[in-house]
Amino acid sequence: MGDLFQPTHLMIIAVIVIVLFGGKKLPELGKGLGEGLKGFKDGMKGVADDVNKPADAHTVTPKPEETAK
Repeated sequence: MGDLFQPTHLMIIAVIVIVLFGGKKLPELGKGLGEGLKGFKDGMKGVADDVNKPADAHTVTPKPEETAK
């Protein structure tokens, strides 16, 4: 079995996309895809930051007035 996406496969897919959506819609589709990927990366970065925080950063200390009751 060969590679899943060979250059000829990618060219056929590109032609099909151009035929289906037209040349004028392609920049809009690319922009939307790029924004979606950027949002996904930002979300994954936030999750990675939460996972990598030290354990003491997640502890909650009671306020002094709450302990006096």
